[in-house]
Amino acid sequence: MVLERDKVIVLDAVARGAGVRVGMKRGGVVTLAPDALMFDRSAEREQDMQREVAIALLRFSPQVAVCEEETIVVEVTASLRLFGGILRVCREIREVVSAIGVTAGTSVAPTGRGAWLLAKAGRRRVLKVQSLERQLGGLPFMVVPELRRFADWFNGLGCRVLSDIQRLPRAGLKKRCGVDLLDSLDRAYGLAPELHEWLELPPTFSARVELPDRAEHAEAILFSARRLVVQLCGWLAAQQLALTHATVTLEHERGRQAIEPTLIDLALAEPTWHEEHLVRLLKERLGRTELQAAVIAVRLTAADVQAAEPPSDTLFPEPGGSAQDHNRLLELLAARLGAENVLRPAPAPDHRPEHANQWVPVQNGSKNGPNGRPKTVSAPDDLPRPTWLLHVPLRLMVKNHRPFYGSPLKLVSTGERIEAGWHDGALVTRDYFVAEADDKSCYWIYRERPSVTSEETRWFLHGLFG
Repeated sequence: MVLERDKVIVLDAVARGAGVRVGMKRGGVVTLAPDALMFDRSAEREQDMQREVAIALLRFSPQVAVCEEETIVVEVTASLRLFGGILRVCREIREVVSAIGVTAGTSVAPTGRGAWLLAKAGRRRVLKVQSLERQLGGLPFMVVPELRRFADWFNGLGCRVLSDIQRLPRAGLKKRCGVDLLDSLDRAYGLAPELHEWLELPPTFSARVELPDRAEHAEAILFSARRLVVQLCGWLAAQQLALTHATVTLEHERGRQAIEPTLIDLALAEPTWHEEHLVRLLKERLGRTELQAAVIAVRLTAADVQAAEPPSDTLFPEPGGSAQDHNRLLELLAARLGAENVLRPAPAPDHRPEHANQWVPVQNGSKNGPNGRPKTVSAPDDLPRPTWLLHVPLRLMVKNHRPFYGSPLKLVSTGERIEAGWHDGALVTRDYFVAEADDKSCYWIYRERPSVTSEETRWFLHGLFG
């Protein structure tokens, strides 16, 4: 792109083929490429974008500073072991920056100022202090902002690179150029301490992004919404928090034809701060959301957070995944199928099986006892219970005084008497047995105890054993 005062001219292959080059005047560009698109440069939006990138980079270190000339300094010395070395940190930083939607040059050096200058010159990495002086010495002196206004004087002295400036007498430089120039060079070479203003974060997270065009499909919305998720993960990592509930607001038309925004709630069964899981969850929710109109902006708000508790590493991996993996799978299924279609058991404190066997959506809270476990009425240990309970008991035929279900059923267990429900008007008096058919299938059946009004003995099938 070409910068001309407050204008930005975006160059593509067609413009370059027409002869447009960096540094051309506006009139010359229009002459060579009349159809060139020119955009107003917004310093405020550039600063906002730089801050978004800085917030996203907080996942790598709490020490992130926003510096001049669109530069961000990150102190990653204490994070190298956590992320697996400097090469992996640099790779992941580039991925985060790319997810935000910008391009950037990265560099590594023992000093923040040195890395800043190397990145400006397009250099990659300098890992040792001994190599830093040599690499910085070969840079054009114009990369240092404090040297630029003295460029004519240095050119007259024959200086071209920083090593030429370093060989000049310090007393003369201080008298001619001021102390700020020497301080800047000393910080870059590691001869003076560096003081950065580390980024300060708000206590709550709420970020908004405007879409480049009206979006009517989930894929286009997700591309822009991921920028917000990346920022959220950086904010969570810096605050050492985990997300439990978030709200995504899809904004539609404003003005006279204003349309109410679409709200998407992300309720998490397991607190998380992982970008991949949040993006997958948001993708599933967007795919099931019916849009009333085109989306022009997206806002992500962290509605509920709690202190992060990273899982402890075990010597051997858990077979079938950890509890966190199971919870993430349930969240993904709920987002894809609907929360009302993914249920979890919620046994109630009742002796009657049909009342004790309750199922609720996985995202609903459970009423647990003081020890954190569901309140239940325990059955005797020596009496088996089936894995499948019929929603409505099936009445069985009786042949030769024996219950019949495809074949005569043989009782193979002792009876379990249940007599409950007198308090709510749904009294049941039953004797439960495990019955075996001719094909060795086992069933859970019960016999209604004869009452005063009826002496008939009735048998019912209530459960099946796997």
